[in-house]
Amino acid sequence: MADINFSSAAPNPDSRASDGRSPAPRAGDLRWDIIELLFFAYRDFVGDADHELEAFGFGRAHHRVLHFVHRYPGLKVADLLDVLRITKQSLGRVLKQLLDEGYIVQKTGNNDRRQRLLFATAKGEALVGKLAGLQTDRINRALGNITPEGADTVRAFLRAMIDHDDPDKVLETILKPGTATAKE
Repeated sequence: MADINFSSAAPNPDSRASDGRSPAPRAGDLRWDIIELLFFAYRDFVGDADHELEAFGFGRAHHRVLHFVHRYPGLKVADLLDVLRITKQSLGRVLKQLLDEGYIVQKTGNNDRRQRLLFATAKGEALVGKLAGLQTDRINRALGNITPEGADTVRAFLRAMIDHDDPDKVLETILKPGTATAKE
């Protein structure tokens, strides 16, 4: 295995990366506190659902597919690929299992028979509800001692963490001000 050598020289603050972005922050400017909190928060947030999914032989990809299909009935397979940013092959494997086991149904589009529209079945909705319940419990515990204004700040922080140049139609819906999904 090759050795990894880190340069201890501080970057020139006036230098720019070749793509025009600011250079990486100096070591003292790094937000280790937030980085590590996000790692651990994500681990525990998905861990509750991961444990439940194991009983079904499912993983996180199954969870994400079920979540978005449930939340956006009639979602096109092509749009789901864009939202999840996974390969067609990866989605195909997960989708086949969810279809075969009756968690999702697939219908052809009314106007375009080539479209494949996805819908959660009652069985799929029940599993999504159970997983969302576990995650909602964790969120509610975390927000328990935070004011409504503080919760708005948390929501604003999470929105700001998302790449807004993302072309996802679902993300546009979620982030649209004044929509019910923006606060759910």
